[in-house]
Amino acid sequence: MITTFFKRASIGFVGAFVFAAHAVAAEPPVIERWRSYSGVTWTAAADAAQSPAPFSGSVNAPIAGLHFDRAGRAFVSTPRLIAANAPATLSILDTRVDGGSARLGAFPSVEGNAVNGAPASSLRNVLGFHVDNQNGWLWALDMGFVAGESEAPAGGQKLIVYELATGLTVKSIPLDAVADRKGSFLNDVAVDEKRKLAYLSDSGLRSAPNNQAAILVVDFASGTARRVLNQHASVMPEPGVKVVSHGVDVWPGSPLILGINGIALSPDGETLYWTVTTGRHAYGIKTRLLRDSTKTDDQLGAEVSTLGDTGGNTDGIVTDARGRLFITDVTRNGIVRYDPATGAMKRVASHDGVWWPDTATIAPNGDLVFTASHLNEHFAGSVKAGAERYELWRVDINRD
Repeated sequence: MITTFFKRASIGFVGAFVFAAHAVAAEPPVIERWRSYSGVTWTAAADAAQSPAPFSGSVNAPIAGLHFDRAGRAFVSTPRLIAANAPATLSILDTRVDGGSARLGAFPSVEGNAVNGAPASSLRNVLGFHVDNQNGWLWALDMGFVAGESEAPAGGQKLIVYELATGLTVKSIPLDAVADRKGSFLNDVAVDEKRKLAYLSDSGLRSAPNNQAAILVVDFASGTARRVLNQHASVMPEPGVKVVSHGVDVWPGSPLILGINGIALSPDGETLYWTVTTGRHAYGIKTRLLRDSTKTDDQLGAEVSTLGDTGGNTDGIVTDARGRLFITDVTRNGIVRYDPATGAMKRVASHDGVWWPDTATIAPNGDLVFTASHLNEHFAGSVKAGAERYELWRVDINRD
């Protein structure tokens, strides 16, 4: 269950955004570092004025996913891809605090995040999730496996829907039938809140270089899932493309080969967008086609549109209320915007201080906020304990 502390803190989170919006209203920066942390902790400090000590395995728990609810609470994921001992893989971040250790509270609870809990009901390894403000839910995508496991345990791959207000489970939808327990890498989720349909990206990282990549279509009402566009060119790594961050190849000698990653819906739910990290293009398809269970992969593949060259490698994507698609640019340390009205794709923000921009989301005040936590270096084991830096960056996307 959500702690009383975080129920009270929601007011503070909203205030933090309101204050920031007024503080920069006269001359807002194109891109700015909004919050920066030297680690993570799930332990409260004895003195509220002091920063609590970081979790002993903080360097192995980088902040990756980020989404806000209507109250302004920031939910974050710390995937258990490097080590499995973090108290939680899904938490609420106290954004009222900047600097020191990021103060996290497990969601829905520490017990609900237990690695040794029942695989079908306990969160084991969350990277992508979606805050559903229309229904008051949170959809958490569980990869199933944790660091040190070559295969997800039976029932571990799942999509769990929680009540935002209480943390109670609304429904758990199993995914083992449509995702391989050894080869899949369940990465991100986009939700059509009106139709209660979820679209999941399976990057197939653990089956690289012949990635078992695909899109999964999950129906909340029936609790069923379908696998579509399996290993279609649009979800697979692009031949000959390297992943580059800050001018350096990612993992030389053992290059990152990641298929479909970021996934997002247009505001009306009629178009699904996605990008491929080991690639340079964005794609789209009409969701009416994906909702039609009679369509074959060949038929769906013929309807996929290539939206254009993103200019580099990418990770997270999100659409704003105007329907514009924003893409995190791993190669050029910033944000690329695609405008479906004009078909224009261009970089709109960049900063040398951004290291591996990951999840992008829209904050309560309309700003775009994204995480940047040196993920590639953490996964390579090159970040030393005590040197971690987990950051939230902000872009005012409403200036034009």
